[in-house]
Amino acid sequence: MKLILKSKKGEDIEKVLKRYRNKIEKSDLIKEVKKHQEYIKPSQKRRNNLSKARYKQFIKYSIY
Repeated sequence: MKLILKSKKGEDIEKVLKRYRNKIEKSDLIKEVKKHQEYIKPSQKRRNNLSKARYKQFIKYSIY
């Protein structure tokens, strides 16, 4: 995936970098890279999802 960013004539480099960071965030490129850094077995993914669901249920029905 390519991210092409053209700078305008006389534009400050800080503004160009900020636009570049925003473009990367919106394209979810960072999420994709982090997702592929480590292999997670399907059983571990299910376990993680179950623990998240349990936590959400606990928060939803806990008494304050």
